[in-house]
Amino acid sequence: MKIKITKILFPEIKISQRDSHKLRGYFGNFFKEESPLLHNHFENGESKYCYPLVQYKVIKKNPILIGINEGSILLNELFLRIKELVIENNIYKITDKQIETWENKLDISNEMIKYKFHTLWLALNQNNYKIYYSYVDDEDKEYLLKKIIIGNILSMYKYLGFRANKEIKINLKVKEKITKFKEQEMLGFSGYFSTNAIIPSYLGIGKSVSRGFGTVIEA
Repeated sequence: MKIKITKILFPEIKISQRDSHKLRGYFGNFFKEESPLLHNHFENGESKYCYPLVQYKVIKKNPILIGINEGSILLNELFLRIKELVIENNIYKITDKQIETWENKLDISNEMIKYKFHTLWLALNQNNYKIYYSYVDDEDKEYLLKKIIIGNILSMYKYLGFRANKEIKINLKVKEKITKFKEQEMLGFSGYFSTNAIIPSYLGIGKSVSRGFGTVIEA
């Protein structure tokens, strides 16, 4: 199965990784009349719980927008209208912006593919956070994280309309890293993993992918 992806990069703008959720807030508000895809809410304001088709990221300090399928079409339509970026009280005039669109397949490969987390992977929710910290043995923690990342991939596949027909295999090499999100400390993970599942570069897995977390790029 193939999906369409669009990436918009603002190479001259430098912002902090922690501002990725503000990037989402700005574009979600600026184009709120265009489509709920930009802010992941229904028209009545309720949250839309699905895999986000527009994702907002900060990679190497550059703001990046990623659109998938309908989100890809939307970003192409809005590209010429993006003139500035406002983060809190800072106004960034956009003099250079780059757009790229390509197709990528979703599939289970016969080979293992190596990926890097370019932004922190938020693997744990309230329930598995307690389970994770109840383990003393690192092997138990790794086993839990492997189960979680397989679940993340399957969830992404499901919402994008692809059904995996083979077992997903995982080799994981990550380390814990504390981050702040909306002034709250959260446990994330950085590092690498290998899997036979094909994940298009720049897509996110795990929690808060619309705000830029869990972005993977083929290593």
